[in-house]
Amino acid sequence: MASACWQPVRRYARMNKDNNNNSDGSSRGGSCGGDDDALLWCRDLEKHSYGEFSFAVVQANEVLEDQSQVETGRDATFVGVYDGHGGPDASRFICDNLFRHLIRLAQQKGTISEEVLRSAFSATEDGFLSLVRRSCGIKPLIAAIGSCCLAGIIWKGTLYVANVGDSRAVIGCEGRSNKIVAEPLTRDHNASMEEVRKELQSLHPDDSHILVMKHGVWRIKGIIQVSRSIGDAYLKRPEFSLDPSFPRFQLPEPLRRPVLTSEPSICSRVLRPNDKFLIFASDGLWEHITNQQAVDIVFNNPRAGIARRLVVSALNEAARKRQMRYDDLKKFEKGVRRFFHDDITVVVIFIDHELLHRKTSVPEISIRGFTDTIGPSNFNILQGQPC
Repeated sequence: MASACWQPVRRYARMNKDNNNNSDGSSRGGSCGGDDDALLWCRDLEKHSYGEFSFAVVQANEVLEDQSQVETGRDATFVGVYDGHGGPDASRFICDNLFRHLIRLAQQKGTISEEVLRSAFSATEDGFLSLVRRSCGIKPLIAAIGSCCLAGIIWKGTLYVANVGDSRAVIGCEGRSNKIVAEPLTRDHNASMEEVRKELQSLHPDDSHILVMKHGVWRIKGIIQVSRSIGDAYLKRPEFSLDPSFPRFQLPEPLRRPVLTSEPSICSRVLRPNDKFLIFASDGLWEHITNQQAVDIVFNNPRAGIARRLVVSALNEAARKRQMRYDDLKKFEKGVRRFFHDDITVVVIFIDHELLHRKTSVPEISIRGFTDTIGPSNFNILQGQPC
């Protein structure tokens, strides 16, 4: 059994109130690497066990619904992007619990595997539904809150990716003539995709309302686009059905069986020499930038600040669609910004293959997107006794 141990040590980077910069030069709620967008947060470049990473978030909603984290350790790297809908409760819950379940299960099994990742998703879903059950009496609309969930982990040279919803992971692979090629690692669980609609129709052959076209968009039960999520309890269990005082969430007929699932799509691959970097992002990015455009931007620009560059590229495109400039867009406050773009989270993980089989000293840290602190992840993995 491997003796890898992941014990990030606590570090804090407090916001400098005078210039909105953290002590290490990154920022939140102020300028970011020269950008004066008050809603843009970033960490331009950090180290992880197999290279470097860049991290950026821009807020559009009145309350940020995207939650995210990067956990770095001596022998493994974890990334999570959680795109909430209906409110931040589910995405925050995932950020607090998915990684914790992953560690617990990996220690029990003595390894990282697709099964461990799937079980961590299941435990997180069960935990959130238990929270809904405890809370729905005083906060009934928590039953209509959910989140997409994208998670990736690199361990011993193997990449594992699990996904529910329409956040996306893409790998940039170097091909012939030094060209970079985008290879998707996930598929979008969104009713806009024909294969998803066919899957839903095959699972619900007797339900004529399983898919409804509404305002030019396919929606499950006429309500939601994503077919897989954590949460959205009222679309999974009859006990969480909402009463008629919430007409937006009324189903055409009583729920007989779940119409959404929390079952993730999972893939794993041994990293190859031509695998250069990974992009994990919420759908706010992919709404404006294609997979290939994203990997071209990463491949053709400096590493430092590359996640921020991707976010700004998406914001430039969002502004262009409204015949505006990004400089105009930056003047809008959170809440109003949602009319132009969604919350966007981007994490770019660079893979330096010479480090994959070398014991290197890297900062063991836990970073959460759009927060002011860096702390420990308490990750003791694949260890029979304490480190």
